[in-house]
Amino acid sequence: MKKGLAMVLAGAMIVASLTACGSSKKETTAETKAAETTTETTAETKAAADGTTYKIGVLQLVEHAALDASNEGFVAALDDAGISYTIDQQNAQGDQTACQTIAEKLVNDGDDLILAIATPAAQAVAGITTEIPIVGTAITDFAASGLVESNDAPGGNVTGSSDLTPIEAQISLLQKVLPDAKTVGVLYCSAESNSAIQLEMTKEACAAAGLEVVEFSVASSNEIQSVVESAVGKVDALYSFTDNTIAAGMNTVAMVANENNLPVIAGEEGMVNAGALCTYSIDYYELGYLAGQMAVKILTEGADPATMPIEYYPEEKCEFIGNEDTAATLGIDISGLE
Repeated sequence: MKKGLAMVLAGAMIVASLTACGSSKKETTAETKAAETTTETTAETKAAADGTTYKIGVLQLVEHAALDASNEGFVAALDDAGISYTIDQQNAQGDQTACQTIAEKLVNDGDDLILAIATPAAQAVAGITTEIPIVGTAITDFAASGLVESNDAPGGNVTGSSDLTPIEAQISLLQKVLPDAKTVGVLYCSAESNSAIQLEMTKEACAAAGLEVVEFSVASSNEIQSVVESAVGKVDALYSFTDNTIAAGMNTVAMVANENNLPVIAGEEGMVNAGALCTYSIDYYELGYLAGQMAVKILTEGADPATMPIEYYPEEKCEFIGNEDTAATLGIDISGLE
């Protein structure tokens, strides 16, 4: 009898032990699953844990490869940060009046932050609001363009990333590609303040390199073909820095220049892809991504644009970009420069 009771009690203990183990395993699995879910969704909920959906407006001056890439990089930075947002993408198509109208719309919409791509776009928005944070990108010199008090300490509601191109390195590249060149035609739009800044830098770089500069300016894209045609036979090469009007019209520039055996050294990769010979280029996607990271800090961490220095793309990360088709057309070997 005692022996039978002992066996029953032992069996009950085994069942209880197994039940307890099963219960413990189930709880651990649920905890692990919850932890895994938390890990997987942290990026998505990090900035929007309180349910905030940020309202972002974008004013892009014109469509061309560099500005488009900056826009894409900015949006990618927002997505990688996991914030919840709505975005109003607006493009002025190079029209200053449209630029002003769009800027007024974005400000009146009460956006939490506005991205301004290119100097005229930033100037249009900054002229309307001192309250809404403005992050600019593809802007050569924020201070010289009147957007901030200084590039190190903006002092207002504007900050962002500069596309200051390595002009000295590009002029040096021109001399490597065209060692016999003596005169350089600088092609730019006289209506862009960022181009006025770069023009002076180009003159200094050419003077230091012993090159003579001849200016060829356009007031609008309608003048590009005739102005490039006027440069034929007067200079050994054309150089255009990161001028938005010329970048948007580079297909026309290249068509005329290449037909007349006039090499074009450009300010960035998109211009080379459109037919210029070569460049030493910054990465506009990365530049936009940098601006996007700044925007995230403003929106989610309360960072103040007034104390956020202008960011720059490191020159050591710039890359040689060449157009082999153009090189073949001009009979120039650029293979050793890669």
